[in-house]
This record gives sequence, C-alpha cells and structure tokens, in this order.
Amino acid sequence: MITIIQLGYIVAIDDCRHFAAAAERCFVTQPTLSMQVKKLEEDLGVLIFDRGRHPVEPTEIGARLIEQARIVLSSTRRINEIINEDKHEATGSLRVGIIPTLAPYLLPTFIGHYARKHPKVHVEVEELVSSEIIRRLKRDALDAGIFVTPLRDEQIIEHPVFYEEMLVYAHPGHELLKRENIRPSDLSPQKMWMLGEGHCFRDQVLNLCEQASRQQGELPFDFESNSLETLMKIVDREGGFTVIPELAAREMSPERRRQVRSFDAYTPVREVSVIHSLHYTKKKLISLLREELQSILPAEMLRKDRGVIVEWQPVKHNHEDKG
Repeated sequence: MITIIQLGYIVAIDDCRHFAAAAERCFVTQPTLSMQVKKLEEDLGVLIFDRGRHPVEPTEIGARLIEQARIVLSSTRRINEIINEDKHEATGSLRVGIIPTLAPYLLPTFIGHYARKHPKVHVEVEELVSSEIIRRLKRDALDAGIFVTPLRDEQIIEHPVFYEEMLVYAHPGHELLKRENIRPSDLSPQKMWMLGEGHCFRDQVLNLCEQASRQQGELPFDFESNSLETLMKIVDREGGFTVIPELAAREMSPERRRQVRSFDAYTPVREVSVIHSLHYTKKKLISLLREELQSILPAEMLRKDRGVIVEWQPVKHNHEDKG
C-alpha cells in the first residue's frame, strides 16, 4: 500500500537528487528512506530512480509517478487549508519569489505590513530570476511568485494585481527631455542603455521598440546591466537614456523626476501578477497577499485600461531569465 510518507520521500529525492540529502530534509536516516523507497518500488513493480546515475535521476515512469505524487501531497495539504479557511484564520507558511525589476521598489512597501497583519503566517521572500520562480513553483518549492504576465503556461495560474507604465529616463541634457511625451518610434536599442539578455523587462522594451536584436550602438561603450539602478546612474554620468518601470520613478526626488518622460497616447504598461502552480493549496494566503499589494498602490495602477500591455515572451538565451 502506498503511503503519504513514501510519496514525500520520492519527491524529496527528486528535488535533492541525492538520497542522503533527501533523508536529511525529511528528518530520517538514509537507510530508513532508502528502505521505504525500495519497498514502494517493489509494491508497484517499477524502478522509480536510476541509482547508477550521479546525481540520481528518476526513470521515465518514475518521473511520471513523482509528478502525480506532488499532486497528491498538494491535495493532502489542502485539507489543513480548508480547516483554517473555515476558522477564518491566516496561518501557515508562505514562500514567495519576486523578480529583480520589482523587488527593490515593491517589496519594502508591503511585505512588512503583510507580516505584521498576519503574525501567524511565516513569510519567506526571495529575489529570484524568472525561470527559477517558474521552476520552483512547478516543483512545489515556492508557494507564489510576484511576476510579470501574461506568461501563458498551462501549469501556472495568474492573478493580475496592477499595471505600471513603462517610462523613459534620460540624461538631463538629452534631446528626449525637450518633449512632453515620447513615441515608441523614438526609441532605438542602438542608442539605449539596457538590461542584460534574459530579463523579461528587456524583452518588453525590445517589443516596444519592435526590434529583436541589438546591433552596434552609438553609446560611448557597451554595457548591459542586471540592475535598473545601475543603468540610471550610467545615464546620469555618461549620457543617453533607458526605459524604467513606473515604480522605479515613484520614489525619485522631484529634481530627478524631471529626467523622466511618459509616452504619448500609446501608454505602454506591464501587467504584474501573483502567480502560483495549478495545484496550489494556500488560497486564503494568496488572496491576502494580493489584497496587501493592491492596498499600498495608487488606484490608477489597479486599472487594466490605463494603457496597452506590452507582452514579453520567454526567449531562449544563453543566460537565465532574470525578470
């Protein structure tokens, strides 16, 4: 007979790809874990893991069984969630991943409030690249992600939270600042400081420019950053311009805000959502997370009709998605 404990063991081995590490994670000895997994394999009449590989890997049938085990374990955890919801209690743990182009501007404004309002919820937040958030959600190593959508992944559920404008940040002497509003056609990647490949915000900027690649530019040197703040400092010292999300501009001093320009009637925005896996169970906690996010944002940022959503499509790069 299959037990929940056995299912937890095979999921742990798949996550750790090592029997000893999985045993440590499950707080049992390695012989105990190995014996239970071996018994499960014998009862089912299949090999779940190829022990001849290092690190250990699931067999083809094993991978399918592990995927189903994750669903069963998720459904089992849902029982406790139903009880807590019936008691109107917010309790448990919440593991959240947030992409780098949102973390420095969004995280400090809401996560402390959330933790204080719901003291029985243990919140863990980690700044992670986009691809890592998706990977961990699908493996049940994260509960939720704060992420730019639409993602269009059948295994991921999206709950849009707000819509932020994409803005131009330029050197004080740049010709773009002579205009009240800017057209997307005014932008050229060859003249713009940009985030490095793999950032979804970079892909959105390129989609906004309707160009797919960056050729030899007109900037004093080649530089692609992983940080929006670094790009803005480069603009201040070296000239040129970049594109930033609205939240990055909202905390600027009035003097620095004069270096920011909006686009014309075509207002490009990015949709920010709370996302979770198809088998997510902590529905009350996710609802409270969305409510907390929306409570600290101005009303206009909650309106979907405030602009045109600029999509990003996950692109195959040599580097990871970084958000």
